[in-house]
Amino acid sequence: MDTAIVIGGGQCGLGTAFTLRNHGFRPVVLEAGAETVGSWPRYYDSLVLFTPARLSALPGMPFPGEPSRLPTRDEVVAYLRDYASRLDCEIRTGTRVTSVVADREGYVVTTGSGERLHAPVVVAATGNFDNPHRPEIPGLAGYSGRVVHSAEYRSPEPFAGRRVVVVGAASSAVQIAHELSGHADVTLASRKPIKFSRTPFKGGEPYLKLVEAAFRLPVGELLLPDSAYTAVIDEDGAYRAAFDGGKPDRREMFTAADGTELRWPDGRREHVDAVLLATGYRPALDYLRPLGALDRRGVPRQRRGLSTVHPGLAFMGLRGLRTPLSAGLHGVGPDATHIARRLRRWIATTEPAWRRRPAA
Repeated sequence: MDTAIVIGGGQCGLGTAFTLRNHGFRPVVLEAGAETVGSWPRYYDSLVLFTPARLSALPGMPFPGEPSRLPTRDEVVAYLRDYASRLDCEIRTGTRVTSVVADREGYVVTTGSGERLHAPVVVAATGNFDNPHRPEIPGLAGYSGRVVHSAEYRSPEPFAGRRVVVVGAASSAVQIAHELSGHADVTLASRKPIKFSRTPFKGGEPYLKLVEAAFRLPVGELLLPDSAYTAVIDEDGAYRAAFDGGKPDRREMFTAADGTELRWPDGRREHVDAVLLATGYRPALDYLRPLGALDRRGVPRQRRGLSTVHPGLAFMGLRGLRTPLSAGLHGVGPDATHIARRLRRWIATTEPAWRRRPAA
């Protein structure tokens, strides 16, 4: 049975390991953290998924509860713990990968302890949370107040009574700004207006099946980021109503800063205690730089999850990888099945060096 090293023990790593096992591989999951729950415990306390339980399951194990309900962060953590406990493969926690390089037998994966593991197949499933995106915002130059990323946000209490500006226009920006507005004076600043969308997940079991099939279509790489990923699911209209009522309010991006003052496009200047960047994440794949598997921006050279420069190397959990939900829980199953089939076919139709070694 061919070894497949899966780097990352969150939702993508676990679901991929399950699928690889079913395709004749012996997966070994390497997780840097203390347990296999990915970044979920570090998300903000009030996080609620924008996809229903039916579309939030990993392969081989349904998400518990009524199919159309929206699970919470803590429910996802509990689900991942249960999933890992049932997984029939080797899982090593507390094992951070520092580099991956190629050799005659496939790949050498080196860990922080100096251990070297060999395998013909490697799947990078470390996600994005460890690499928060902090874009250069010209209007923020010169600001001396507190600047935090949404990756550091847990609850609104530390911001109570403060003047806060949230930067972003996607789901997390809206959800955080809405929650903060009950405790602080909040503005959401963005370059583009917010797009609200009623949830497409209501309508009972037949409709859920139709939506599930649509989200499995391999069209993720065709979707434009500003049209596919900034629409905010507003199930009951509460977010739109809150913004229409000015709590929080939404403004065009501020244009300049001086100390703790921000300047707005209309010329207004005001003191701001904190700026919270809900500006997303980028792939956390620095361990692949020695291999040459990334471009200059740190983006994987891949097509639909398979490296275009290194056979036997695959990626999971990237936004727009194959389907509209490749970066979410529901995207794990379809994407893992795709790469497992392709990797198995590659193993079967090539004669790698480790198969050509003479018998001892």
